[in-house]
Amino acid sequence: MSRISARIAAIAESATLAVDGKAKALKAAGRPVIGFGAGEPDFPTPSYIVEAAAAATKVVANHRYTPTPGLPELRQAIVDKTKRDSQYEISVDQVLVTNGGKQAVYQAFASILDPGDEVILPSPFWTTYPEAIKLAGGKAVEVFADETQNYLVTVDQLEQARTGKTKALLFCSPSNPTGSVYSAEQVKAIGEWALKNHIWIIADEIYEHLLYDGATAPSMPVVVPELADTTIILNGVAKTYAMTGWRVGWMIGPKDVIKAATNLQSHLTSNVANVSQRAAIAALNGNLDAVHEMGVAFDRRRKLIVGLLNEIPGIECPTPQGAFYVYPSVKGVLGKTIRGKVANTSAELATIILDEVEVAAVPGEAFGPSGYLRFSYATSDEDIVEGIGRIKKLLTE
Repeated sequence: MSRISARIAAIAESATLAVDGKAKALKAAGRPVIGFGAGEPDFPTPSYIVEAAAAATKVVANHRYTPTPGLPELRQAIVDKTKRDSQYEISVDQVLVTNGGKQAVYQAFASILDPGDEVILPSPFWTTYPEAIKLAGGKAVEVFADETQNYLVTVDQLEQARTGKTKALLFCSPSNPTGSVYSAEQVKAIGEWALKNHIWIIADEIYEHLLYDGATAPSMPVVVPELADTTIILNGVAKTYAMTGWRVGWMIGPKDVIKAATNLQSHLTSNVANVSQRAAIAALNGNLDAVHEMGVAFDRRRKLIVGLLNEIPGIECPTPQGAFYVYPSVKGVLGKTIRGKVANTSAELATIILDEVEVAAVPGEAFGPSGYLRFSYATSDEDIVEGIGRIKKLLTE
């Protein structure tokens, strides 16, 4: 008899965290590693948020449990923020505060999927999505869009993947890992397709404020209001406010789904840490000045890394319109000999790059088909120039 359950044994380790962990371990050992792995802003959390959290530590009420769905003040702040930023009007009982966005992802699938239900998963996808679907008893049906489509799936592709078992579509725009952004017209077309076919939308909006070149990322139930009763929105403070370590996310959805997810969370983790909730209240009720300042830096780095990558023979890097990732095709490099080694897959190429020039990137296999690397440009301009420069030197020797 196996010591580990089949359900848990089938879960793959987070590839992004694995790459980041390896890079940090090498750095700790004194190696000059440059890491492009983790999707984590390199800026400090804005000071007014930190100050609110520090003050909260001195309030005895914050040393206790809160209601499982979250502090009433935070849930109201999420309601107000959603109307302000997305023009989507919701009520407090449609909000559940979670321990980061990942818990929201898992609970969304767990709340609506039964064994055998299928979820259409546009690829490239964030590594956690298929594992969360699997844990909930569902089956991920991948639909791949390559760089010629700017990594954006079409309604025709979705329709080809639809079966009688299709329960939901995972929709992420701006995208992790590609940074691609669906236009309002594309959002409307996909939303109307989902409505017509009675398919749930699970919309990950965590990168909503990280947009460039005039791109917009309209919320699905705003574009197609009839979807409101079959849409779950996932969001959080991590990316927008450089608060990855504070672990505050949330779900927005129909009241019965939020009640079910709350029941699950009451047995899983209870409430989010009070001090983190107080910090999130300060973040959401504050202005977006610090967010816009970070956005200016991300935009500059985006242009820098795209330009440098496209100078490398065999690499083709589309220009993303959102998030803080680039997702170049490296298919033109595969099969070539690099310092006596041959990389036939992007996973093998990522290993060679890390071993030979100590630069960490995440291979495409973590997000879908081989042939790609993901680089996070949530790092300094200097590291971008040095890191991509090392790769260029390696691949052009």
